Amino acid sequence: MVTITLGHSPDPDDAFMWWPLFGIDGQPPEIAEPGIRFEQVCDDIETLNRRSAGPEAELLEVTAMSCANLPLVGSRYALTACGSSVGDGYGPKLVSRAPMSIDDLRAPSVTIAVPGRRTTSFLALSLMLGAGRFRSVEVPFDRIMDAVASGEHAAGVVIHEGQLLFRDHGLHLVRDLGAWWRDHSGLPLPLGVNAVRRDMDLRHGAGTQARVVRLLERSVAHAMRHRDRGVAYALRFARGMQAGLAGEFVDLYVNRWTLDCGPRGRQAVDQLLAQAHASGLLPPAPAQVFVAG
Repeated sequence: MVTITLGHSPDPDDAFMWWPLFGIDGQPPEIAEPGIRFEQVCDDIETLNRRSAGPEAELLEVTAMSCANLPLVGSRYALTACGSSVGDGYGPKLVSRAPMSIDDLRAPSVTIAVPGRRTTSFLALSLMLGAGRFRSVEVPFDRIMDAVASGEHAAGVVIHEGQLLFRDHGLHLVRDLGAWWRDHSGLPLPLGVNAVRRDMDLRHGAGTQARVVRLLERSVAHAMRHRDRGVAYALRFARGMQAGLAGEFVDLYVNRWTLDCGPRGRQAVDQLLAQAHASGLLPPAPAQVFVAG
C-alpha cells in the first residue's frame, strides 16, 4: 500500500475538491484505487508553501501551493492541470480601513498586511505597486481583517473568506487583484495550484505519479457532480460563513478551471511567472511546469 500525503489549505474550496479521496465521517473514500491511500494534511497556504521548500523528509507527495511559489520549488514539484483556484476577473482583495488610492499605498508611512511573501496575492500586489515601492508585513491570513480594522495596519490583502466578508469589518476595497491582473494581462489569475512531487515514481514505483494524478482528476469531477454533499462537508472549514456564503465561495474557486485549467489556464500560469521573473521578483519557472495523468 502506497500512502500519498495530500496537503490542502483549511478552506472550503480545497476541502470540497478532495473529500472523495478521504471519505467523510469514517466512510470509505468514494474515489479509490487498489494499492493507494491518501492521508490528509491541512495547513494554511503559506505554511504549505514553506514546507515545499523545506527538508526532504517533510515534503508532501501532493500539496496545494501558491502559483508564485512554484519557481522556488520547481526542481521538486510540478503542477497538475486539475485542482487550481483561478480568479477569472476576481481574486484577493486589497482593502483599507479608510478610503485610499493606489498612490497612497506607496507612502513610506503605510504598511500593508500580507498573508505571506510566497503567495500569489503578494506577487500580484508587487506587480501592481512595483517591487520595492511599498512596505509590507506578513500577518496570518485570518488576522488581516482585524489588523486593518483596528488600525494596526493601514491596508491589507485578504484571501479565503476575507474576499467575501471584508465589508462586514467596515473595510474599503482599494483594488481587486484578480480584476487588476485581467485588465493588465487579459488573463485569469492563477492563485492556488495543485502540485505533485517529481520523484514520485522513483519513490513508489513506475506509473505511480500518473495514477495519482488520475485519482486527483476523478476526485474533483466527483465532487462537482455531488455539489450539495461537498458543500455540506466544506462548511466544517468555512470560518464565519453560513451555508449560502460557503457555497458561493466554493463556486468562485471550484469551476471549469479547477477540473482542467486548459490551454488558457496554462497560458495564465506562464504569463504570470514570466512577468514575475522579468520584474526581478522570482527566479525563472521550471522548463516543465505541468505533468499529465
